[in-house]
Amino acid sequence: MLQTTLTLLVILVGWLGQTSQAAAQEKLRLAWAGFSPTNSPIWVIEDRKLLQKQGVDPEIIAINASPTVLQALLANEIDAASISVTTLTSSRLAGADTVMMVGVVPTFVDHIISLSNITKIEQLKGKIGGVNRLGSTSDLGLRLALRKLGIDPEKDVKIIPVGGNPERFAALSKGVTQFTIMPEPFLTQAEKLGFRNFYNVSELKIPFWWNGILTRDSIIKSHRPLMLKLARAMIEAIHIIKTEKDYAIKLFKKNLGVNDPQGLERAYKDYSSIFPEAPYPTPDGVKTMLDDLAPKNPKAASADPAAFVDQSLIKEIDSSGFIKQLYKK
Repeated sequence: MLQTTLTLLVILVGWLGQTSQAAAQEKLRLAWAGFSPTNSPIWVIEDRKLLQKQGVDPEIIAINASPTVLQALLANEIDAASISVTTLTSSRLAGADTVMMVGVVPTFVDHIISLSNITKIEQLKGKIGGVNRLGSTSDLGLRLALRKLGIDPEKDVKIIPVGGNPERFAALSKGVTQFTIMPEPFLTQAEKLGFRNFYNVSELKIPFWWNGILTRDSIIKSHRPLMLKLARAMIEAIHIIKTEKDYAIKLFKKNLGVNDPQGLERAYKDYSSIFPEAPYPTPDGVKTMLDDLAPKNPKAASADPAAFVDQSLIKEIDSSGFIKQLYKK
């Protein structure tokens, strides 16, 4: 009888301990949009349980479109999101307190894809380009790249929304469009379908936050320790991608559903080199977007790019020596 009682007490104490530990864990709701290597640090966080190691119980959600993610953020249904600066600028200009707390991809890592008979920049004039949605990152990237290359995206070409990568391939194949823009690892697929890798947009080095972690000023103010843990997990995830190539490529393959070794290798090279070790969300990448909006939006013309980012979280982590310790500097 005594032995049975002791056994029950041990079980009860263990159960109470587990319940207390679970209750003590902080909750974090994190969403991401877009099946692209831009979101690979989120995949690492989930796969390696980097937030759980810091005592955080995360709910990580994949959502199809950035506007839907933004709505969830503004409705307090999530705490942070991995989306583009286009969403950040449009929402903050409209009065929301959205802010970028971690910068992940500081420029375009896209390629312009064209029909095989288009071999020169000037041949794009009079042609139709396809993007995901008007106002999306692919749309902005294509327009900015064309402008840098001497093509007026408003007068010299016509840009239409056709959808994701499969739809863009279909539009090219059917002759609906003659060029488009997309990142690796889909470029290799485009080449196999007979399309031309026309131009590597990353060579233009356009300052633009293609992707970053967004939250709200109010959330940073009320849950700063939790947001610091998220920022630290992002930094660690980026380090893992940069230093564990085979693991990163397997993760790309799993999440993108791409089996082409050459495409995956090229995607790894593109993204691992562009992810910053210290992912400060600098204002210059926001300024590019504001400058693009300025002719049509007076608020964008007068907006301060620094108001759209909060560098304090990365600065605090950087000052602690965490990043130097990861990279052994």
